[in-house]
Amino acid sequence: MNAQGYEGDNPWANYANAGIKDGQAASGWILKNADRPANIREEDSETPWLTTQAIQFLDQVQGPWCAHVSYIKPHWPYIVPAPYHNMFDASHVLAPVRNLVEKDNPHPVYGAYMGNSIAAAFTQDDVRDKVVPAYMGLIKQADDQLGRLLDHLEAIGQMDQTLIVLTSDHGDYLGDHWLGEKDLFHDQSVKIPLIICDPRSEADTTRGTTCDALVEAIDLAPTFVEFAGGEVPAHILEGRSLMPWLHAKPPTDWRQYVISEFDYSTSSQAVDLGLEPRDARLFMVFDGRYKLMHAEGGFRPMLFDLECDPEEFHDLGKECAHSDVIDRLYGSLAQWGRRMSQRVTMSDPDIAAARGKSMRQGILPFLADGSEVSHDLFAAYEGAVCKDYTES
Repeated sequence: MNAQGYEGDNPWANYANAGIKDGQAASGWILKNADRPANIREEDSETPWLTTQAIQFLDQVQGPWCAHVSYIKPHWPYIVPAPYHNMFDASHVLAPVRNLVEKDNPHPVYGAYMGNSIAAAFTQDDVRDKVVPAYMGLIKQADDQLGRLLDHLEAIGQMDQTLIVLTSDHGDYLGDHWLGEKDLFHDQSVKIPLIICDPRSEADTTRGTTCDALVEAIDLAPTFVEFAGGEVPAHILEGRSLMPWLHAKPPTDWRQYVISEFDYSTSSQAVDLGLEPRDARLFMVFDGRYKLMHAEGGFRPMLFDLECDPEEFHDLGKECAHSDVIDRLYGSLAQWGRRMSQRVTMSDPDIAAARGKSMRQGILPFLADGSEVSHDLFAAYEGAVCKDYTES
């Protein structure tokens, strides 16, 4: 940004993420400034800048390639340059998804998050009426820049051979469930967008359809490996390729639950709860209907039935009537904890091929008298002694 004429030690904060009020900088970190246009040329802001970098990459890359175009926005600071700052207004803001019953004896971790400054800000309607339209403007800007990138793929003849995935790392509560940010496991946080375009004819039968399979973000890496014609190294990549779903060949042994995890040990909530860093951890197990949220540190679980309570207002973990569901989901969490996640250097076929081969490497440990192995394996350890050093 300095090279583009924006002065100062931190032009990202002072221009890209600040507006102007009465001739003074109006920081985007202050939520009530979210309706002001960011004081930056739109083409110099984060999303167009990264799109330009991606296009330059495409223009110089040779051979097979993979590009992770990681737009930081929509994200805080919630401020966007013109003309996107006023494309939406308070009339476009939906009411927050929240219920007073959620504040009735909440889980201690949930209660701690409801009590932080972010949550307090997003309980104010005037804050949401400014932030949400800015957030929508940031999404519109990202949409337009994605269109610019796709147009370039068309122009250079790469569209018909490129697998395109649109996804996100998490959502944002924006006032739903009396929260801001992303820190728990309601759908607002963990149910991320995932749109995949496989240009090959094998995907034609599923094109334009939706899929309700239980998918995790870690499934993308093996999907890319398979698309590129490689063999997925299952001992390294924990996810599973999504190609069967894209090609209308759903696996019969697909996962029965998905997991999310979160470490909040550096947060003020962990301090407020008096937790040691090793205990400030959260886990979620979701089986397509029931969602269990587990918090280390001796807390009870949270449980939601999304079939009967899709808005996740009623925490069934407060009751004793669903112990069988809780036990089953804890069993799934335990099964996940026992997954093969330590060995990352040798595949199962490599191990099978190597079994017994160590005896040919010159190492024969733990033999009682040598008769346990064939004589040819032990021959190198026998024979005449060249010199006797025991008699000195």
